[in-house]
Amino acid sequence: MTAARNIIVGQQVDPAKVARAKELRSDMTAAESVLWQHLRRNQLNGLHFRRQQVIDGFIVDFYCHSTGIVVEVDGDIHQQQRGYDGDRDQALCRRGLRVLRFTNHSVMTEIGTVLARIAAVCAENLTP
Repeated sequence: MTAARNIIVGQQVDPAKVARAKELRSDMTAAESVLWQHLRRNQLNGLHFRRQQVIDGFIVDFYCHSTGIVVEVDGDIHQQQRGYDGDRDQALCRRGLRVLRFTNHSVMTEIGTVLARIAAVCAENLTP
């Protein structure tokens, strides 16, 4: 898991990706906004999350650096791009990151369950 701890440092990032990540931060989906309200300001067990973080050329929805956890909120479009999402998840996993995926529906209707799952997985990945 140590590889995940420094994933951002020294990374070469395409300026177009940085610009796109900034756009996505200001234009989050309703489900992303709901989840962000619970993750921001270290509200979930003191864990710091970033939103729309560029990692290895991919823009992930939410990223907790200290635990190496990526959280993705999937809308309907993800039904049509399962192959891409699978390849992307594998690339992130090769970096020692763990990817959690939740549907828009589950975030909007079961936020407590979603947060409990994120907290549990983060706790598993925390190093003393």
